[in-house]
Amino acid sequence: MMKPANYILKLSCPDGPGIVHAVSGVLLAHQGNILSSAQHGDADHQRFFMRIAFESPADLQSLRAAFAPLAAERRMDWQLVDAATKSRVLILVSKFGHCLNDILFRVATQHLPIEVVAIASNHRDFYQLAASHDIPFHHFALLGASAEQKAAQERKLSELIDEQQVDLVVLARYMQILSPELCAKLAGRAINIHHSFLPSFKGARPYHQAFERGVKLIGATAHYVTSDLDEGPIIEQEVSRIDHGYGPEQLAAVGRDTECLALARAIQWHAEHRVLLNGKRTVVFR
Repeated sequence: MMKPANYILKLSCPDGPGIVHAVSGVLLAHQGNILSSAQHGDADHQRFFMRIAFESPADLQSLRAAFAPLAAERRMDWQLVDAATKSRVLILVSKFGHCLNDILFRVATQHLPIEVVAIASNHRDFYQLAASHDIPFHHFALLGASAEQKAAQERKLSELIDEQQVDLVVLARYMQILSPELCAKLAGRAINIHHSFLPSFKGARPYHQAFERGVKLIGATAHYVTSDLDEGPIIEQEVSRIDHGYGPEQLAAVGRDTECLALARAIQWHAEHRVLLNGKRTVVFR
């Protein structure tokens, strides 16, 4: 008998009776042994969400073929993957490197289950950091602000995504707005980190804005990228409490830590197939 392999199934569909029973039946027919299971019913939208980690001696192609009829019958959005396969990740960065450095450290110490296949930037600042981790660095310069130059740069970026068969794009303080076309191409597989609780303190000098308002909490938000700037479905948020004694630079230092934590968790949960889209929101099975 073949040694069982580990798989992850995640799905969402219109809610109704018998979903768990039907899914379990398909797995049982292929000697599937459930290792963990989580589910959620959204009563407002009558939608059901589920994530199952299981082992089975069947191969991935056979399992997908067996599950497809049930998925069609129940009108499921679903994904079935080999749990051992790491997501291929492209990191985009500009001139703030704290999130990039944090991600690379977590990967190097095997605390983040991804494979960083490339780093791309509109600046050269972090090519040495990339080299120290043996990761290819791509400099896609923006020599001007014209629409033509922006489109040319984005075409190179899109080609890199295709060439490297990228599963997930991480905007680790990448200070460029992606076009609606690229956002559509990357729907559900591009994560951005925002330096506040959305939608507060957008634009330049956010921590100076926070200082002027006398905030008591510093926050960061990791969310999926959409064509609506900083309005994508939220995956994770992190906060740190501060007080009147913090100046703008101290707020920024605290903010960098919250950004790293929120982004790392969002990447991990996405890579472990724990995040399901629910319209403008997400369901996260931690």
